[in-house]
Order: sequence, then structure tokens, then C-alpha cells
Amino acid sequence: MKALVKERAEPGLWLTDVPEPAVGADDVLVRVRRTGICGTDLHIRAWDGWAQQSIRTPLIVGHEFAGEVVEIGRNVTDVTVGDLVSGEGHLVCGKCRNCLAGRRHMCRATVGLGVGRDGAFAEYVVLPATNIWVHRVPVDPDVAAIFDPFGNAVHTALSFPLVGEDVLITGAGPIGLMAAAVATHAGARHVMITDVSEDRLDLARKIGVSLALDVSQATIADGQRMLGLREGFDVGLEMSGHPSAMRDMLANMTHGGKIAMLGLPSQEFPIDWARLVTSMITIKGVYGREIFETWYSMSVLLEGGLDLSPVITGRYGFRDFEAAFADAASGRSGKIILDWSN
Repeated sequence: MKALVKERAEPGLWLTDVPEPAVGADDVLVRVRRTGICGTDLHIRAWDGWAQQSIRTPLIVGHEFAGEVVEIGRNVTDVTVGDLVSGEGHLVCGKCRNCLAGRRHMCRATVGLGVGRDGAFAEYVVLPATNIWVHRVPVDPDVAAIFDPFGNAVHTALSFPLVGEDVLITGAGPIGLMAAAVATHAGARHVMITDVSEDRLDLARKIGVSLALDVSQATIADGQRMLGLREGFDVGLEMSGHPSAMRDMLANMTHGGKIAMLGLPSQEFPIDWARLVTSMITIKGVYGREIFETWYSMSVLLEGGLDLSPVITGRYGFRDFEAAFADAASGRSGKIILDWSN
């Protein structure tokens, strides 16, 4: 089968032929139809410091996918050949304290699809049936392919109550855009999103945010005044990983405000801890999705009319992966989809 492989410890990816994966008794074999390009895939392709420490070559990359079940293991009973499925890319041990308590998203032994084991940028992928999400209601395959990052957005956005609240989102990348769509759909009063890319801010406006603010031209405090806020934002969703974004968010929260932080900083940085204490602000770190409660929420949100189509800005055949990755790395796009159906 064809697959995108990190063959060597150097920049680049290679489209090559590899053996089809074997199917174990508890596994599901999926014929991949669509995949989404993630920031993690960009790091691996660029072979940056993180990738050099985290990746062992050769490796089939990719973890965002949707496809059709073509074979199930003999012990699998709740997945059927022909099902349209997506996959939870965090494979957990099932034995640690958190796993046994039903908190699988907190497993300390998590292995990442396309990072710690061969991934989904291929014509076929195998996963344990416990990592398979069956789409029981109709969903566009492009949207099904981005359930993984959509789950990050939902997990972050629904960390705190949003109805009637004023929400600040720092970072209008694809996950920030999806979080903005969720917050708006879930009943926030105002949703303000910040970035320095006018292309991505335009995408946010199509989603329907209250204010898309270019922070190279105006401050978050300016945004507060534009929205008529008197006491600051109630909920903050930090999606960028930039130190200045987190510090500016803290400076513009109301007393008792709550922040969910998904953005992953590249290094340690200081914040104003005195402000955090005296303003009684809560900060919650978010990683991945709650397995599978977040997935249920995602499906229900889509059933309820949430539209993610503006977030998907590029579609390429898998043989045009170089152009697709260049688009995803441009800093101007939303989600980029690779089509594996032909």
C-alpha cells in the first residue's frame, strides 16, 4: 500500500510502498478515505528539535483520519465492516489508575498514533476497536477526518460553562477557529479571537465571532472596549502557545475568570502570579480529548447544526502532499485535507 513515511532522520516525507498492516483479534482495519494535516505532522516533516527527540524512523505519520472499516478482528463485536469511522489517536495502557477510573485521556503511558507507532497517512490503518469512533449519523468525510483536532477544540471550549459568558480566544489557527465556532454555538455572549494573520481572522469572521482582532494593530484591552466590556473576559481559551498571548489574557480576565490552555509553549516563560492569585483565576491544562465523552459531544454539536466547513480551506490528493503541507505550513490556512480515496 502507499503511505507517507518519515524514512530518514532529516527534513522531508516520502510517499512509498509499505506492507499492509496486520489485523489482531481486537483490531479494526480501516481503508483510509481522508486525512487532516496537523501541526505535529509539520514538526515531523521539518525535523525540528521536538521531532528529533520524539520520532524514531522509519515511521508512517499522521493521526487525523476517516475511513471505511474493511476487516474486524475475531473479538470485535461493536464495529461492522462498512462503517464510516474516525480514530482516537491516543492509545492507552488500560491498566494504570486513571485508565481503570475511566480517565483514559490522563493515561501516563499514552502512545500517539503517527508519533509513537505507525499512523494513518496511508491507504490502510489498524487500530484497536477501543480507539474506533463509529459515525452513527451522516457526516461529511472531510469533517470526520478532523474529529481529532475538533475534539481538542471541544475539550478546551467546554472546560467551563459558556452560556452568556464573554470568551477570549488567543490564536486563530484551525483549533482556535473550531473552538470559536463551538463557543458561539454553545451560547457565549461575545467571542473575541486574536491573531496576527488577516487570512485566519477572516476565517473567524465567517464563523461568526463577535470580534476578530489583529493584535499587531490593537491590544486585547482595545478589544474589550470595542465590545463594551467593563470587567474583563469570563473565560479564556489559550490556543497559541505564545508567552505574550498568555500574559495578555491574564491581564484582561475578570476576577474569578477561568482559562483553559491548549497551546503548547516551546519553552518555559514567566507570568504574573500575583495577578493570578489576587484575581482568583483558574487555569486548566488541556491535552487531547476525553475518551470518549468529548467524541459524543462533537457528534451532538454537529447534529445540532454546528458548521465546520469554513475551517477547511484546502483539499489535495495524497500524491500532492508536498503542496498540501506547504499550504498547511503557510500560517494562512485553516485545516488541510488529503484525499486517499483514489
